[in-house]
Formats: sequence, structure tokens, C-alpha cells
Amino acid sequence: MPTDVQSVLQPDGKVKNGMLPDLTDDRLREMYRLMVLTRAFDDRGMNLQRQGRIGFYLPSRGEEALQVGCALALEPDDWSFPSYRMPGFALARGVDPAMMLNQIFGNAADTCRGRQMPVHYSFREQNFVSISSPIGTHIPQAVGAAMAMKYRGEKSVAITFMGDGGTSSDGFHVGLNFGAVYEAPVIFFCNNNQWAISVPFEKQTRAESVAIKAKAYGMPGVRVDGNDALAVYAAVKDAGSRARNGKGPTLIEALTFRMGPHSSSDDPSRYRPDEVVEQWQKKDPILRFREFLTGKNLWDEEFETECQEGSKALLYAAAKEAEKAGPPAVETMFEGVYREIPPELALQRDGLVGLAKSGQLTGKDEGYFPL
Repeated sequence: MPTDVQSVLQPDGKVKNGMLPDLTDDRLREMYRLMVLTRAFDDRGMNLQRQGRIGFYLPSRGEEALQVGCALALEPDDWSFPSYRMPGFALARGVDPAMMLNQIFGNAADTCRGRQMPVHYSFREQNFVSISSPIGTHIPQAVGAAMAMKYRGEKSVAITFMGDGGTSSDGFHVGLNFGAVYEAPVIFFCNNNQWAISVPFEKQTRAESVAIKAKAYGMPGVRVDGNDALAVYAAVKDAGSRARNGKGPTLIEALTFRMGPHSSSDDPSRYRPDEVVEQWQKKDPILRFREFLTGKNLWDEEFETECQEGSKALLYAAAKEAEKAGPPAVETMFEGVYREIPPELALQRDGLVGLAKSGQLTGKDEGYFPL
């Protein structure tokens, strides 16, 4: 039933009988390493913002399992249309953390050339479509891409993500209906972390779950433990197989909890009871997976140190390099829009470049980051 919560790992990290996905020991250790790296990336991002070195950050502490488990269940040629709280998904898809930090700084090495808000990544090599701040707008885009794959006879799938708040957007309803009608090879993945900024899930919908909404659109709805990386992996693997075999979309709801603030501008203590946070801290997905690995003799203190210290060193060096890169050149704001730049824009570009070279663009009037 779409209201039942599927899991592989019990709270103590032990596996339910016969439920373990077919993963090698190396893959399981890699899953853990990526979860640790994701948390370290979040810590680095929040520290950079608090130090005034970047303007904004969106943490995902507590949601590492669903991001990594989901990413590792996909194929390299699949396309993703993410929401904005998914650093672990990008890392597990093979994105260089240095490139992610370049985007957060908005520097000269940023693939977006500083045109996007921090944490709004876009990586073409990983088929990682640009994150958008407006809620739900990317969901119909994923359906369109999936339909294109189907028409071309490809076996790839598109996956799109939304929070529990995103299920109240028009893009969610349009996307699910359109995807189901055309049997598009798309996976709708809801990261239900209980809070849409300050709005709790019980005020988001009167339905028993998000997954149960799938029935109205004519597709399967699956509810999984989002703090169980293996359960998420299995659910996404099944949904991907179903889509590749022409059986259409699946809606997955992963239950988890946003341990930190909505963003570096938010204070969750103003709207969220401390006792609820304490309850979820006991369900930490990284600690749970560590217990699982320990039971399989795949974890020891040496491996833990390698994961923790290796992640910190990698991100420290990447942040230092990102800070040194400097801002994008002024002429880049005229690139990437027109195949051939119109004469009037070329004139403006040349004038602006001339001002920059003469030292008349000081940057003193940039102001503060608006968020």
C-alpha cells in the first residue's frame, strides 16, 4: 500500500531477512564514503557562509542516505532534474566537489559564470539539469525530457525531485498527470523532510501520504524510509527498471528529516520543537549505515578516519582554490545567450570591457547578498 513504509535496514542497522540489494562490498563502502563526504560538504558550506566568504547556502544534514542511495541506483546516461537540497546526489553522480564550490562562490571557474544563486548547480557531463528556485517548475521539464527519450527509442530515464512543499505546486500535478498519460520513462521522487521552510507536512496536505497521490494519476506510489540508503536504492532501481521497460512513471516518497535550517538565512528553532529534532537525531542515516557495515565487517576506525579526514582535506583545498579564482570576467555576461551577438550588445560589451580595463569598475557598489 502507498501508506506503508518500505525499509531494508532496521533502526539498529541489521538487515531484514532477504531484503539486501545485490551490491558488492566495495559499493557499500563507497555508499558510506559518499554520505560522509556529503555531510562534510554541508559543514564546509555553512562555515563558509558564516565566515562571510559566500553569500548563501542550503544544508541537507540528515538527508544523505536518500541522495546517495538514489544516485547510485541510476545509470550514467539518465537525466536528473533536481531540487535545491541535493549536494550528495551530485557528488554520487560523479561531480567534482571543487566544481560545486566554484558554483557556490560564483567565480571565474563556475560553469554558470556566476549567473545562478549559490547551490543552484548545473553540470552537463552528468546530465544534471540546472536547479531552479521556483518550486516545481522543473517537474514538467523532466516529463518532457523523458518523452523525448521515449520517442528516440532510448533506454534512459529522467528523474525529478521535489520536497513535500513542492507537491502543492501546479508543476507537480501537471507533471504527474502528463507523465502518466504518455507513459513517460520518468521517476518522481519526493524528499519528504517534514518541513517546507516553516510549514509542517500535516499542513501541506490532507492525504495520508504523498505516495498515495500516485493512484489518482494512474501510476504506482512507493513510500520508503529516506534514512535507509539501501531501501531508497532498491525503490529507485525498481522504478528505473519499470520505466526502461515501457511501463511508465513511478512516484516515490522518501521519509526523512531536515536536521538543520532551511537555509543559512533560516532559524528553525522559531517554528520547530526541539524534542522532534532530538527524536530524528537518533535516526541518523550515517550512523545507521555504519552499524550495518560493522555487522558485515566492512567498517573499522581506519576506514572511518579515511572517510572523515579525506573529505575534510579535499573540501578545504577545493574551497581555497575556489576563493583564489576571482570573479568571472565582465564580458561573460554577454555570452551563452545568442549564437551571434547582436551589434548593439557587442557595442555595450566592448564599452564595459573598456571601463573594466581602465579601472573604473571598482565593485564597491555591489551591495549585500539579498538572502
